[in-house]
Amino acid sequence: MKYLVRDKIFAIGDDYWIEDEQGRHAFLVDGKALRLRDTLELKGPDGQVLVTLRQKMFSLRDAMTIERDDRPLATVRRKRLSLLRNHYRVTLVDGTGLDVSGRILDREFTVEYEGELLAHISRQWFHVRETYAVNVVREDADAALQIAVAVCVIRMAERERED
Repeated sequence: MKYLVRDKIFAIGDDYWIEDEQGRHAFLVDGKALRLRDTLELKGPDGQVLVTLRQKMFSLRDAMTIERDDRPLATVRRKRLSLLRNHYRVTLVDGTGLDVSGRILDREFTVEYEGELLAHISRQWFHVRETYAVNVVREDADAALQIAVAVCVIRMAERERED
């Protein structure tokens, strides 16, 4: 399933709908303004909070947490940097990990679990400027989590570029 995401969702305080392939509202990104740290909520079409994304404060390395039902679900950290690709590691609370690699700032990257593709993030499917797709490849993959991971790594990569 492909989900259409516009980059403007990254403005804190702004709300934005993510649409599915048929153009239906699939997720609402709710940017929480006036907070001490970056906070976004990913909600379902009914308004229920599915996951919350927070910038981790006072961390030695830049990190973001993904929470579900006010409990930690995952932590996203930069893994390493090579000349051509960015690498991030998503550590789930159960100890398993997801690898994110590719050209994050170009919106061309993948999310994998033990070498198996879970999601592919790309601008190539859309000709609309500043728009990209999150293609959740596996049917049993948590789409909200895959979108949250994409949002986190893009925010982190953009912050690194600004520093």
